[in-house]
Amino acid sequence: MDIEKEVADLVARREITRAIHAYMRGQDRLDRDLQLSSFHADADVDCGLLRGGPETYTDFAQSFLASMKGSQHIIGQIDLEVDAAAGTASGEVYFFAWHRLVGEGGEDRDLLMAGRYVDDYLRRDGLWAIQRRRELIDWARDVPAADAILREQTTIHLSGRDGRDFSQTRDWTAGTSGRDG
Repeated sequence: MDIEKEVADLVARREITRAIHAYMRGQDRLDRDLQLSSFHADADVDCGLLRGGPETYTDFAQSFLASMKGSQHIIGQIDLEVDAAAGTASGEVYFFAWHRLVGEGGEDRDLLMAGRYVDDYLRRDGLWAIQRRRELIDWARDVPAADAILREQTTIHLSGRDGRDFSQTRDWTAGTSGRDG
């Protein structure tokens, strides 16, 4: 076993996973800079609804998600093939996503989706980031929201977006109403 190669492989996997997590967290917290940090500047992103560079894509995604009441993107298994010496990698990343929409009659609806990202990653100037991404949707469901209990229980801490989430503010002195976001 070559310990240096093993360490380089582990570091690459850690940094690629960091980029994957930054992408998802940037979407859910409406943090454009964080989402952009997951890509190289000349990356190609294809979600089906739009194909373009990272700035065009991120602006599209941020605007699309901002029109919703909330979202949560969860990463599942991450399968990576890494050549740390060459600074290249490819991967398939499973995800599950929840989006809170407002229906035509004003009622809350939940759009649930599951799919995969098929990615190529590059290391440039020591930074691993997404170079190419294609989003594949495996299934989707649009259903009536069924979480009225969250509105009824005023002590439950709700998430926020656009800099207002407790994970971003970490304001432990804020009120105890549970309505953090």
